[in-house]
Amino acid sequence: MTNDELQIQLNAQPWPALAGIIATVSVFAIAQGLSYPLLSFILQRQGMSPGTIGLSAAMTPLGFILSAPLIPWLSRRFGAGRTALSCAGLAALLLALIGWQQNALLWFPLRFLLGFAVNPLYVISETWMIALTPPAKRGRIMGVYTSVISAGFALGPLTLTVVGTHGWPPFLVGITAFVLCGLCLLRVLPKLPKFDNGHAQQASVRRFVPRASLLLFAVFTAAAFEQVTLALMSTYGQGYGSPEARISTLLAVFVAGNVALQVPLGMLAERQGSKRALMLCALTTALGCLLLPLSFNSVFAWPIVFVWGATSFGIYTMALIELGERFSGSMLMAGNAAFAMVWGVGGIAGPPVTGAVMELVGIQGFALTLGLLCLALAAAQGIQGRR
Repeated sequence: MTNDELQIQLNAQPWPALAGIIATVSVFAIAQGLSYPLLSFILQRQGMSPGTIGLSAAMTPLGFILSAPLIPWLSRRFGAGRTALSCAGLAALLLALIGWQQNALLWFPLRFLLGFAVNPLYVISETWMIALTPPAKRGRIMGVYTSVISAGFALGPLTLTVVGTHGWPPFLVGITAFVLCGLCLLRVLPKLPKFDNGHAQQASVRRFVPRASLLLFAVFTAAAFEQVTLALMSTYGQGYGSPEARISTLLAVFVAGNVALQVPLGMLAERQGSKRALMLCALTTALGCLLLPLSFNSVFAWPIVFVWGATSFGIYTMALIELGERFSGSMLMAGNAAFAMVWGVGGIAGPPVTGAVMELVGIQGFALTLGLLCLALAAAQGIQGRR
């Protein structure tokens, strides 16, 4: 069967393959969501400083950033399926090495390599997801996809409350999750597209960037917003004298909004178009930045943070939908790799920049920085829409 014939068959019956990819992504997200807090807890017990813990955590997104440009080439050279399966196995091995070597210094290169190995698995799976999605239902299916990712990342830390953070049990959960990723892929691999069109040699992250710079700005905004909120909401809340339990619950509500409302936002994109929906998400998130300082210690903070979680990550969902509308084949793979790279940049740059602004202007630098970033995205979207 040729690749074109396979694609016709996939378009007719995509659901088994889609279910397999969603299952792959869900267990992948659990493994990733578990590893970050687990390793931070262990480093804290070893007496490491917050700066060292943060630098150690940054090694994984650094691996994302540096591996991203190589993913289109790896997929062409070895095949997307073989690359993804190899990365699942390598990720399980690296997590086992991290659990075996309880050495903070050795964890720096191991966590970098973990990010380097995990990123192709994530990018290739996401590319398959977009390619398999019927255009008429792309919004709601991508909404399901992003909800599953968020739920998986949230479930990872919750798993630690069951298995604890000592010894091998938490590491075995993560290792098992990566192995399950590979098994899920093996089951559906014959039904997945190959991404070997005639323009494969021209597809690269470098060629993609100038063709979709606004989409990449949207990804940067979503990544920075999420990481800044998770990293600095505690500092912001303490400035209002809010107890830690309330701040933690607000963060849980933030994640809950992300999980709960991506499908409705995806359906909105189907009706209104992804560009208009992205603009709405950016403006709504900016409005939340304006309202939060006025309502933080009131009951209105809860619905604001809930909607914040939905629309801030909705920016990324809309970017994925538009990516699938505009690109296909190997250029779609290059676009997803560029998304992963920019997500890593946004995640690394957002917290320190926002923290510096908070030191200059006070705690309201938190909402100010995030609000201006979302307004800049909305303005750029509006300018492009007039062209």
